[in-house]
Amino acid sequence: MSDDEQHNQQFEQASAGASLTFPMQCSALRKNGHVVIKGRPCKIVEMSTSKTGKHGHAKVHLVGVDIFTDKKMEDISPSTHNMDVPNVNRNEYQLLGVDDGFLNLMNTDGGTKDDVKLPDGKLGEDILAGFEVAETVMVTVTAAMGEEQVTSFKVTN
Repeated sequence: MSDDEQHNQQFEQASAGASLTFPMQCSALRKNGHVVIKGRPCKIVEMSTSKTGKHGHAKVHLVGVDIFTDKKMEDISPSTHNMDVPNVNRNEYQLLGVDDGFLNLMNTDGGTKDDVKLPDGKLGEDILAGFEVAETVMVTVTAAMGEEQVTSFKVTN
Protein backbone atom coordinates (compact mmCIF):
# COMPACT_ATOMS: atom_id res chain seq x y z
CA MET A 1 0.00 0.00 0.00
CA SER A 2 1.52 3.30 -1.04
CA ASP A 3 1.37 6.51 0.97
CA ASP A 4 -1.29 7.99 -1.30
CA GLU A 5 -3.64 5.03 -0.95
CA GLN A 6 -3.44 5.26 2.82
CA HIS A 7 -4.90 8.79 2.71
CA ASN A 8 -7.62 8.06 0.17
CA GLN A 9 -10.83 8.15 2.17
CA GLN A 10 -14.38 7.98 0.95
CA PHE A 11 -16.80 10.42 2.60
CA GLU A 12 -20.49 9.61 2.29
CA GLN A 13 -21.68 13.05 3.30
CA ALA A 14 -20.06 16.42 3.79
CA SER A 15 -21.44 19.28 5.84
CA ALA A 16 -20.34 22.80 6.57
CA GLY A 17 -19.03 21.56 9.91
CA ALA A 18 -21.20 23.95 11.86
CA SER A 19 -21.16 23.23 15.55
CA LEU A 20 -24.33 22.72 17.56
CA THR A 21 -23.24 25.46 19.97
CA PHE A 22 -20.76 28.32 20.23
CA PRO A 23 -19.20 29.91 23.33
CA MET A 24 -20.14 33.39 24.55
CA GLN A 25 -19.07 35.26 27.66
CA CYS A 26 -21.78 35.31 30.33
CA SER A 27 -21.82 39.10 30.57
CA ALA A 28 -22.52 39.34 26.81
CA LEU A 29 -25.71 37.24 26.99
CA ARG A 30 -28.98 39.17 26.72
CA LYS A 31 -32.64 38.68 27.60
CA ASN A 32 -34.57 36.96 24.76
CA GLY A 33 -31.31 35.42 23.53
CA HIS A 34 -30.50 31.72 23.70
CA VAL A 35 -28.22 29.74 26.02
CA VAL A 36 -27.61 26.09 26.95
CA ILE A 37 -28.71 25.34 30.53
CA LYS A 38 -28.26 21.80 31.85
CA GLY A 39 -27.65 20.51 28.33
CA ARG A 40 -30.89 21.94 26.88
CA PRO A 41 -31.36 24.90 24.47
CA CYS A 42 -33.19 27.67 26.35
CA LYS A 43 -34.49 31.16 25.68
CA ILE A 44 -33.39 33.64 28.35
CA VAL A 45 -36.45 35.15 30.06
CA GLU A 46 -34.77 36.72 33.08
CA MET A 47 -31.22 37.75 33.85
CA SER A 48 -29.59 39.52 36.80
CA THR A 49 -26.00 40.29 37.74
CA SER A 50 -24.74 40.41 41.32
CA LYS A 51 -21.96 42.76 42.39
CA THR A 52 -18.42 41.53 42.75
CA GLY A 53 -17.83 40.01 46.13
CA LYS A 54 -14.87 40.14 48.47
CA HIS A 55 -12.96 37.64 46.33
CA GLY A 56 -13.68 38.80 42.83
CA HIS A 57 -16.20 37.54 40.32
CA ALA A 58 -19.59 39.07 39.62
CA LYS A 59 -22.19 36.34 39.16
CA VAL A 60 -24.89 36.18 36.48
CA HIS A 61 -28.19 34.53 37.40
CA LEU A 62 -29.97 33.19 34.28
CA VAL A 63 -33.55 31.97 34.06
CA GLY A 64 -34.42 30.29 30.78
CA VAL A 65 -37.29 28.36 29.22
CA ASP A 66 -36.49 25.24 27.17
CA ILE A 67 -37.42 26.09 23.56
CA PHE A 68 -38.86 22.59 22.97
CA THR A 69 -40.48 21.56 26.28
CA ASP A 70 -41.23 25.01 27.86
CA LYS A 71 -39.64 23.88 31.15
CA LYS A 72 -38.14 26.64 33.28
CA MET A 73 -34.41 26.25 34.09
CA GLU A 74 -31.96 28.31 36.13
CA ASP A 75 -28.19 28.66 36.22
CA ILE A 76 -25.65 30.85 38.03
CA SER A 77 -22.26 31.48 36.47
CA PRO A 78 -19.37 33.95 36.92
CA SER A 79 -19.76 36.81 34.42
CA THR A 80 -16.27 36.27 32.99
CA HIS A 81 -16.85 32.59 32.17
CA ASN A 82 -18.08 31.34 28.80
CA MET A 83 -21.42 29.61 28.31
CA ASP A 84 -22.61 27.66 25.29
CA VAL A 85 -25.13 29.32 22.99
CA PRO A 86 -27.10 26.97 20.70
CA ASN A 87 -27.32 27.59 16.95
CA VAL A 88 -31.09 27.94 16.53
CA ASN A 89 -32.66 27.79 13.05
CA ARG A 90 -36.26 28.41 12.10
CA ASN A 91 -37.60 27.26 8.73
CA GLU A 92 -41.06 27.56 7.25
CA TYR A 93 -42.62 24.63 5.40
CA GLN A 94 -45.95 23.98 3.68
CA LEU A 95 -47.91 21.10 5.17
CA LEU A 96 -48.77 18.47 2.54
CA GLY A 97 -50.25 15.79 4.79
CA VAL A 98 -49.94 13.75 7.98
CA ASP A 99 -48.83 10.07 8.08
CA ASP A 100 -48.75 8.07 11.34
CA GLY A 101 -48.11 11.15 13.48
CA PHE A 102 -45.39 12.53 11.17
CA LEU A 103 -45.85 15.63 9.00
CA ASN A 104 -45.22 15.63 5.24
CA LEU A 105 -43.64 19.03 4.62
CA MET A 106 -42.42 20.92 1.55
CA ASN A 107 -39.86 23.74 1.68
CA THR A 108 -39.78 26.78 -0.61
CA ASP A 109 -37.43 24.97 -3.05
CA GLY A 110 -39.91 22.10 -3.52
CA GLY A 111 -37.91 19.60 -1.44
CA THR A 112 -39.87 17.38 0.94
CA LYS A 113 -39.26 16.53 4.58
CA ASP A 114 -41.03 13.65 6.35
CA ASP A 115 -39.21 13.28 9.68
CA VAL A 116 -40.90 15.97 11.81
CA LYS A 117 -43.38 14.69 14.38
CA LEU A 118 -46.84 16.19 14.81
CA PRO A 119 -46.66 18.15 18.09
CA ASP A 120 -48.59 16.82 21.09
CA GLY A 121 -51.39 18.72 22.77
CA LYS A 122 -53.30 21.76 21.56
CA LEU A 123 -50.78 22.83 18.88
CA GLY A 124 -51.02 19.44 17.13
CA GLU A 125 -54.82 19.43 17.30
CA ASP A 126 -54.99 22.99 15.92
CA ILE A 127 -52.66 22.09 13.01
CA LEU A 128 -54.86 19.09 12.08
CA ALA A 129 -58.05 21.18 12.35
CA GLY A 130 -56.52 23.95 10.24
CA PHE A 131 -55.30 21.45 7.63
CA GLU A 132 -58.82 20.03 7.20
CA VAL A 133 -60.48 23.39 6.49
CA ALA A 134 -57.76 25.50 4.83
CA GLU A 135 -56.07 25.42 1.44
CA THR A 136 -52.58 26.04 2.80
CA VAL A 137 -51.04 25.50 6.22
CA MET A 138 -47.54 26.85 6.80
CA VAL A 139 -45.65 25.42 9.80
CA THR A 140 -42.53 26.83 11.44
CA VAL A 141 -39.94 24.21 12.41
CA THR A 142 -37.37 25.22 15.02
CA ALA A 143 -34.11 23.25 15.04
CA ALA A 144 -31.36 23.37 17.69
CA MET A 145 -28.76 20.92 18.99
CA GLY A 146 -29.91 18.05 16.76
CA GLU A 147 -33.61 18.39 17.70
CA GLU A 148 -36.45 19.61 15.50
CA GLN A 149 -39.97 20.54 16.45
CA VAL A 150 -42.93 22.46 15.05
CA THR A 151 -43.33 25.59 17.16
CA SER A 152 -46.06 27.50 15.31
CA PHE A 153 -48.27 27.50 12.23
CA LYS A 154 -50.45 29.81 10.16
CA VAL A 155 -53.42 29.09 7.95
CA THR A 156 -53.95 30.83 4.57
CA ASN A 157 -56.89 30.36 2.24
